Amino acid sequence: MIPKQGHWVPYELKPRDVERRFGTGELLLQRQKRKGFLTALSFLRRSSKWIDSWISSKDMSFFRRGIHVLPERWEKVVSSDGQYFK
Repeated sequence: MIPKQGHWVPYELKPRDVERRFGTGELLLQRQKRKGFLTALSFLRRSSKWIDSWISSKDMSFFRRGIHVLPERWEKVVSSDGQYFK
């Protein structure tokens, strides 16, 4: 589809473009067989939903308090010189 006078209209693909799209599809299928990248995309989608729900479950005071204690925590990190602390 291409925009033409404010409307989306279909257009004919050139043979070269058709070949490229098939080639891209084949490469993606081969990649899926080797690495399972679609599974990774599904994991990212689920993770994103979990993060969104966690953020929405928190009160604004939770984030406000966290932002206000950052300078103190950064000072603690810098003064620890790479050592672990509680």
